[in-house]
Amino acid sequence: MGYKNLPYMLYADRKGRVYEHPYYRMAGFSGSSPVVPSDKELMPMPELSKLFYIPDCAPIGLDPSTGEYKRVPEIEVKGEGQKCYAVASFLEPGVVRSHLPAVDYSGKSYILPMWGYTAVGFKNNNYWTAGFRIEYNHKWDPRNYDDKVLVPAIEKYKKIEMTGPLVEHLVNCAVNNHCFAAKNLFLKRWEAPLPVSRWCNAECIGCLSLQPDNSCKASHQRISFRPEKEEIVSIAVRHLEQAEEAIVSFGQGCEGEPLTEYLLIAESIREIRERTPKGTINLNTNGSKPERIRELAESGLDSIRISLNSARPEFYRTYYRPRDYDFEDVVESISLSMSLGLYTMINYLVFPGITDQEDEIEALIGLVRKTGVNFLHLKNLNIDPHLYMKEMPVTDLKAVGMRKMAEIIKEQSPGIELGYFNQPVR
Repeated sequence: MGYKNLPYMLYADRKGRVYEHPYYRMAGFSGSSPVVPSDKELMPMPELSKLFYIPDCAPIGLDPSTGEYKRVPEIEVKGEGQKCYAVASFLEPGVVRSHLPAVDYSGKSYILPMWGYTAVGFKNNNYWTAGFRIEYNHKWDPRNYDDKVLVPAIEKYKKIEMTGPLVEHLVNCAVNNHCFAAKNLFLKRWEAPLPVSRWCNAECIGCLSLQPDNSCKASHQRISFRPEKEEIVSIAVRHLEQAEEAIVSFGQGCEGEPLTEYLLIAESIREIRERTPKGTINLNTNGSKPERIRELAESGLDSIRISLNSARPEFYRTYYRPRDYDFEDVVESISLSMSLGLYTMINYLVFPGITDQEDEIEALIGLVRKTGVNFLHLKNLNIDPHLYMKEMPVTDLKAVGMRKMAEIIKEQSPGIELGYFNQPVR
């Protein structure tokens, strides 16, 4: 792609109104380095993606005549100078970003909310974003989550089915946090959540449910109580019995680490399976305690999704900041889950410029071959890009590009499935 054929750089004014620049073209970041997205790395922005602007931070554009990257702090409009702020997209589910937005973060004194910030531009009356679709699943299409249908469904559920502290917590998740899984519970379909844990044994930089006071606001309200087994079981059984392609999942964005409540989960699973053989019982976890996973598997767990931001121990430890476990425990949990017959998935939190480094790809493929894991989720890591790069180990290793990274994994590990969403196994 010639520079002049690139989409135009976007910028926002102080009120957040978005414009395309009349001259500079779109650039992206790989890690902290500016790059030019190729044709294969750009796609029309999916319809239900979002645009954000980044206050106090100037965009970085590409001069199409020279190929040089330029910081663009202001633009002249009708003879007056106007400040320019960077713009990013947040992609709808199932799309993996290939580039971060090109931003000068030097003026920023805050931490951005936990979203997956992505490079975006404008051309031919259309937004163009840096990414590729790894999976489409109608069950997670935002078009299927109309609150006009949700609100009466919640009222009916509470009247006919049941109510209680956990149900009320999930009502808040569905209505105020717009959690798709929580909405599914009340719509009686697909995957529904079973959050149980107030505590966590990691201190992730990008925790969605708990942030230090001097950081950004958490995107979810962490559960503040220990649910009763009876309510957990009742919710789960009703959903597994009634819902289409039903899954119930322990381990949600609105809780800590579910393995800290493994006894409650194990007791709940046993009773659920005494009442119904239907549907899939899943656990989303950091995989910190292998023997606790053994207990859950023996109780009747069907599938497990273990989260990693990196297959390299030093990068993993920097992000997760584990308190009473280490990277080797997570690897053991993945192997153990496979040996116990669980459908085993890695929730791989990807970040352009880090995930697509050659050393990371080599380490990941080694992990996949060692454990024999069934499924690899490629999930955009929701975090302030400047914060993540500041915290990660210093590295200037070559990055091959996110799309190329996915192609290499498929080529060298043909037995693993790549995607974005949990899979029903019953």
